[in-house]
Amino acid sequence: MNKFAVAFKWAVILGILADWFYAIPAILIPNAVVGQLGGEPARMSVWPAFAALLMVLVQLFFFSGACDIHRYRTNAYFAVLFRLVMALFFLCLHPCIYPAIGWYNAVLLLLQLWLLTNALRFGPPVRP
Repeated sequence: MNKFAVAFKWAVILGILADWFYAIPAILIPNAVVGQLGGEPARMSVWPAFAALLMVLVQLFFFSGACDIHRYRTNAYFAVLFRLVMALFFLCLHPCIYPAIGWYNAVLLLLQLWLLTNALRFGPPVRP
């Protein structure tokens, strides 16, 4: 596997684990996590909990694309697209709420896009 593919794999996996660091607790205690992030508690805490659950579930599909970008290329593209959507959501649609999450996703987007582009440019790994 080329070095860009390996770096892409770890960039995606570490990004997922970082997201899960606050998403999994948000499933169990949503208003506490929202409060820790500087937001106002939700009147119906089921919605932030459900959003966190969806984020965890969607990101499960990115592991295959991260581990083998040549076989699961679409999943690898979606992992990068996910970061774009998250960055746009928090920086453009809701710029005053959780801007740090938007910038975090924007940085990961640029890193993952660069790594994915270079990994695909240098082709699939040579097999003996």
